[in-house]
Amino acid sequence: MKFNKTSFILIACIASPILLELLLFWNNDSFLKGLKAIEKSISLLLFPIFIIGNYQRVKFLKLTQIYCIATTIIMLFFLIRFNVVYPELIAKYADGVDLFEIGYKFADSIGIHAPELNMHLAFVSVCALYFVFYSFYKNEKIAIKAGRLVIFLLSFFFVLFVNTRMALVNVLAGFIIVFVFEFKNKFSLKKMAIAAVATLVLLGGIMFFFVQNNPYMKEKYSTVTFAYMDKVGKLDEIDHPEIKVYNSLVTRVSIWKSAWELSIKNLPFGVGASDGKPELFKYYAATNQLFLAKYKFPTHNQFLDFLLKFGILGPIVALLYMFTIGYLGYDLKNAIIFSFFLIFFTSNLTDDFLLQFDGIAFSGLWSSIFASYWLQSKIISGKDPEAV
Repeated sequence: MKFNKTSFILIACIASPILLELLLFWNNDSFLKGLKAIEKSISLLLFPIFIIGNYQRVKFLKLTQIYCIATTIIMLFFLIRFNVVYPELIAKYADGVDLFEIGYKFADSIGIHAPELNMHLAFVSVCALYFVFYSFYKNEKIAIKAGRLVIFLLSFFFVLFVNTRMALVNVLAGFIIVFVFEFKNKFSLKKMAIAAVATLVLLGGIMFFFVQNNPYMKEKYSTVTFAYMDKVGKLDEIDHPEIKVYNSLVTRVSIWKSAWELSIKNLPFGVGASDGKPELFKYYAATNQLFLAKYKFPTHNQFLDFLLKFGILGPIVALLYMFTIGYLGYDLKNAIIFSFFLIFFTSNLTDDFLLQFDGIAFSGLWSSIFASYWLQSKIISGKDPEAV
């Protein structure tokens, strides 16, 4: 492994969440639970050390292509498996019954939470679109172009199938970034227009077909999302809130309100890395929010989660961690990296993926790969990384 000053800065930025946990380890009520929290985040230190330490060997585009194709094939396997193992669910959904749950049931069959799964899939779909245009720019064989197009269409279908709101918004924003960052200087205006129209027709066709077969989508993205907003902090006044507002914005806002109030009471150092969720659950009960207490909702916002756990330093470190990725993407003018930043940043506004091992490992792995690619680019451009 080889390191320089710039490498150590990048490693420190990527490892900043676990470094913060170590700095405030004394604030945990339980020594063992504090160690468990650090163990869950250890990949944020190991990934950058070993990957950035070997940054010359990282093949960014090759890794991304393999990840994109492999994930899509794996998802296709799980979709076939879902149809075989759960025929009663498929029959129910085919009759238009309980369409709101289909994406979550599919994700549960894999063993992952639907918003988490769709965060991965949104990134895969953006990468797939990138490689469709890449194959045309490199004038690859027709068979390769067709294969890349199939991967893209499948990946976008899976985003729609799992059907989480933030991922759908993010994947469409990622498609725009691909056009703006990667192809405005590589294709003529005429070719860009043709490509844009063709992409819009394909995406529009897929979305139209999907919405026609899942009419709940219209309801989900309108009335369901914004229902009962006058009941923030008073969800128990709603008749059967677990049915009507379990995944609605009002539930998220009620959680955020409680997390903010509890965080303010525990400034400047927070309640400790291992005590965030238990203290929040106790606060639900103390403020007589029985619905939230019963289902033990976590913060569903990474910045509030870090504010609750670590106090003032928490949101600062969360922003440093995420905007390091954004800086790498912006500096390289790379659509894949900047799209990852957008997807991960916005997803953490409505969820807390640094609270879970797969979210930690997912972001830590790709952050380290992106940093390695950035270092390689600085060498190729003749800019000494020591001087960056």
